[in-house]
Amino acid sequence: MRKIAIAPMLDWTDRHFRYFMRQITAESELYTEMIVADAILHGNLDKLLSYSIDEKPVVVQLGGSNPQKLVNASKICEEYGYSAINLNVGCPSDRVKSGNFGACLMREPNLVADCIQSMQDSVSIPITLKHRIGLDYEDSYDNLLNFVTTIAKVGCVDFIVHARNAILKGLSPKQNREVPPLKYNFVYQLKKDLPQLNIMINGGVKTIAEIHEHLLHVDGVMLGREAYYNPYLFSNFDQLFFNDMSFIIKTRKQIALSMICYLEEMARKGIHLHHITRHMIGLYHGCTNAKLWRHTLTQEIIKSNDIQTYVNLVESMVE
Repeated sequence: MRKIAIAPMLDWTDRHFRYFMRQITAESELYTEMIVADAILHGNLDKLLSYSIDEKPVVVQLGGSNPQKLVNASKICEEYGYSAINLNVGCPSDRVKSGNFGACLMREPNLVADCIQSMQDSVSIPITLKHRIGLDYEDSYDNLLNFVTTIAKVGCVDFIVHARNAILKGLSPKQNREVPPLKYNFVYQLKKDLPQLNIMINGGVKTIAEIHEHLLHVDGVMLGREAYYNPYLFSNFDQLFFNDMSFIIKTRKQIALSMICYLEEMARKGIHLHHITRHMIGLYHGCTNAKLWRHTLTQEIIKSNDIQTYVNLVESMVE
């Protein structure tokens, strides 16, 4: 588990977004969207799991609660070369809940431990866990400590903790990212009580100053929506958080130019350019020409599906 990571986000952290982010940061850990174990066992593997070698390191996030299915899916993910496998015990959506996985599994720590142990025994890459601090309106640090301690007993050492409760009734997934209050102190206390574990904090992190503050208390920080809306925030992370002084910080325009070959390659494979450029809308976040950038990528590219439209846009950008 690395010091900085970008959270798995449904419909967002696909292979095109990850390739784009690799133009900005080489060291930050990237994740797939959550993939249900059943989908891997019965679906189109190349569509679900393929990625560019330039995206590495990439962690695949799985959803499920059946140990044997998770084992079988984990073996396939290892064959595809992922650096680690993360089990989702934090998603609060109704679809996930009805399938008995995601955040509702926090009520079944022994089942989660069985899943983790079975996965660990079947593959050689690390198995990590992402979860919330609690469920619904309970306010119990002891429940969180008991949950993590139970999982740690089977040898899991890497925990990513979203510092909000998951409200399983009455709130949408979007509201679950905003309404339950952030309780960073729960995550900090978890690291104090279990110093032998690697604890990464997630939830509401937007600035470099906040990252530095969290790193005084935990081992790593995971950013979600901010990484998508403001990807250039990561432009100096390799130097700042990974001490990689060989990494050359690119301007926004250099990043935009570096995507041209990838866009051409994907176009040759029949992929509509918008499936890639939609992930790049935030590149000029906060800049004077951000509106032109967003408009072209969300309107003109959809209509034209033409590389030259993108090239002309990039050449017109100043920064």
